[in-house]
Amino acid sequence: MAQMEGSHPPLTLEEIEEFEIEHDVKFTEQYKKFLQESNGGYPVPNMFKISDEQGEDVLNVFYGIGDMYSNLEDYLDIYEDRLPQGFIPIGNDPGGNVICLGTNTEYYEKIYFWDHEEESEDPDDMSNMYFLANTIYDFLDLMHEDSEQ
Repeated sequence: MAQMEGSHPPLTLEEIEEFEIEHDVKFTEQYKKFLQESNGGYPVPNMFKISDEQGEDVLNVFYGIGDMYSNLEDYLDIYEDRLPQGFIPIGNDPGGNVICLGTNTEYYEKIYFWDHEEESEDPDDMSNMYFLANTIYDFLDLMHEDSEQ
């Protein structure tokens, strides 16, 4: 499993719940646990496979909550009308693509890759979404070193 570096101070459940209320968002249980352990940061290793067609990618950063550069609050605003309903941005790659967490029943806890190069006019079009893992912890387990080094 990837380890997190450069994390911000872990959050309490109360802080997470305040953020949810303030921003009208509902996190999954696994994601709340992740924020309590590691409030954003850089995974090491940070490579993952999107799909056979898309190939490998690098996770740049997981967003955190609080006064920081990669602040989840900012990214919720940026992607509010761009991601399909029931998904929130939780991280990105160096090319501006987004790692998303499913928060509605159909996609609950699931991690997806949102390819901005294939972005549709219809934000609910899932053609640019690629399934990565069933939970954030499964996603961290898939992280690996660059095999070409």
